[in-house]
Amino acid sequence: MGGALLASFGTAALTGAFDGSTSASASLADVGGSGSSTSGEGTGSAVTSSTSQNPDWEEVTTAVSPSVVAIQVTTAQGGGEGSGVVIDTDGHIVTNNHVVSGAESVSVTLSDGRLYEAEIVGTDPTTDLAVVKLKDAPDDLQPASIGDSDTVAVGEPVLAVGNPLGLANTSTTGIVSALDRPVSASGEDTSDVVVTNAIQIDAAVNPGNSGGPLFDAEGNVIGITSSIASLSSGQSQSGSIGLGFAIPVNLAKNISAQLIENGTAEHAFLGVNLTDASATADGVTRRGAEVAAVSDGSPAADAGIRTGDVIVAIGDDAVNGAESLTAFVREREAGEQETLTLVRDGSSQTVDVTFATRPADEQSSSGGDSVVPGDGQSQQDGQGDGQEDGQGDGQGQQGDGSDQSQPNNIPDWLQKLFEEQNQG
Repeated sequence: MGGALLASFGTAALTGAFDGSTSASASLADVGGSGSSTSGEGTGSAVTSSTSQNPDWEEVTTAVSPSVVAIQVTTAQGGGEGSGVVIDTDGHIVTNNHVVSGAESVSVTLSDGRLYEAEIVGTDPTTDLAVVKLKDAPDDLQPASIGDSDTVAVGEPVLAVGNPLGLANTSTTGIVSALDRPVSASGEDTSDVVVTNAIQIDAAVNPGNSGGPLFDAEGNVIGITSSIASLSSGQSQSGSIGLGFAIPVNLAKNISAQLIENGTAEHAFLGVNLTDASATADGVTRRGAEVAAVSDGSPAADAGIRTGDVIVAIGDDAVNGAESLTAFVREREAGEQETLTLVRDGSSQTVDVTFATRPADEQSSSGGDSVVPGDGQSQQDGQGDGQEDGQGDGQGQQGDGSDQSQPNNIPDWLQKLFEEQNQG
């Protein structure tokens, strides 16, 4: 060790490295970078040489890392952290609402270590999405390549990149375990109920990953990591057991575009109260969402939907319960038309419905389409004690320097199974 140090010193002395007259100036802008910068008109980071059949994670990780950021916030209760993804060269970053909710200040660290202040452009508690923007954004930002979550398939490989436990630039891989998995939780304001038909993954996701991107094998963003499930009970910092959930990127694209343009987002509205149920028709029994009430003058009323109808499909997507239908509706846009399949008096039929914008007086409620106690699981059961922390894994609003990761932002039946396993 001593010889190596001496040899280095001797070389430095011979080359004049310790001579003040020959020292070179340095710039902090060059620290951590590769020496080259991307154009301000960057087109994304997709890697065409990597495929789902033969993923090259080393190549993909190198390509996508510059578009992933770590987010730190200060709140009245303390501080927290999460992740985000750069979506344009103007410095807009998509993250989770629960990462920045209540923030008094927001700072963003790029993958090369540069630190910037950021401002909140808009938040949407209903979908748990938010957009922040860098102040004085650099001209070498590399936006992520945005994919299409409608083409995602169960079993395909995925890469999650983020800031788990404050460990920035962490990458984990896995597969898509399931699609359209209904996940519900409450925001800090318990009137803001988040219901998402999420992409379920087994890539390790931990506190701090919230708001970070989920990539496919080509480096396209297909989701925004938002929550995790855990076997532990009553612990605010539980780790990954291979059940992570991401908001589909198509929903994130729609909401983020509205937040950037208007600061707020509108949501499609059907106008029903729903409960879990099953219905039999044509010799087949299926799970569905039973209509407990229909709002006057709503799209549901205009389409002829009645109390007691059990909706079993929206378009080509099967509806497995009240939360499932609510999440599917929230993915739609006002003015969009869709065909609902329902069972009425033992017979199946279809109705066409045109979604409207959720009324202003219901913007902070459950969204105009609410889940009520019924056969199976109510909305409150689905949240369990996730009222405070069901948002998953992004932020420590309680001043613990990280975020809350509780198990109860998953279906009630699955939570009960976890509890039984813990007791056994």
